[in-house]
Amino acid sequence: MLSKALQKRISALENKKQRKESGLFVAEGGKTVLDLINSGLKVDKLIATHEWLQEHELPRGIETIEVSNDEMRRASFQQAPQGVLAIFHQPEEQAKLTVPCNELCLALDNVQDPGNLGTIIRIADWFGIKNIFCSIGTADVYNPKTIQATMGAIGRVRVHYLDLPEYIASLKDKTPIYGTFLDGENIYGKELCNKGLIIMGNEGNGISKECSALVNERLFIPNYPAGCETSESLNVSVATAIICSEFRRRIEQ
Repeated sequence: MLSKALQKRISALENKKQRKESGLFVAEGGKTVLDLINSGLKVDKLIATHEWLQEHELPRGIETIEVSNDEMRRASFQQAPQGVLAIFHQPEEQAKLTVPCNELCLALDNVQDPGNLGTIIRIADWFGIKNIFCSIGTADVYNPKTIQATMGAIGRVRVHYLDLPEYIASLKDKTPIYGTFLDGENIYGKELCNKGLIIMGNEGNGISKECSALVNERLFIPNYPAGCETSESLNVSVATAIICSEFRRRIEQ
């Protein structure tokens, strides 16, 4: 049974301030919830319908509350609940950050749409990128819409929030810092490295001036056919997928 207190607690976690103060977040849907459990994230409470619990086996020690379909609809942030919702503890911040001179990482410069952020995390997971560095102005990774869009990838990709220009400036001089610009080199003809930082910019304004000044490898995703009028730009998550795919394709050759 879903108590009023628990329903109120779940609703409060739609608010960024409440998520930050409590150190908790909500995930919904069987695949997302089970992937996060399997990744080792600590479960505070799991709320599910009788039907869902009958079809799935959970590890021991998880506090489970069985609810009706109507109660699940009241608790859920989704229009069509999938039978299970869980409150998770946010993972602790790593004291020592991975340095992009040792592996390929992503940086997000004020990406503000939660859906775009979640999709980018899922893309990073697909292409084996384990760390994403976000500016303070980037959307909250624990927003329910972001968590839903990751489809469980948030359990395998670490997301760090920091002063992005300051962090980039602190990296070793030889670290490749990639960014996409209209005056950049065609990505399909440029030599690429399997280490470094790929910066993706804001949906409307692109990469900020502060971060642009630190880019030492300027890339361009060409449209086709060349010289033909097309859309003004690509969605940031789509552009991220194209770039990550090209990096991985080239490295595997």
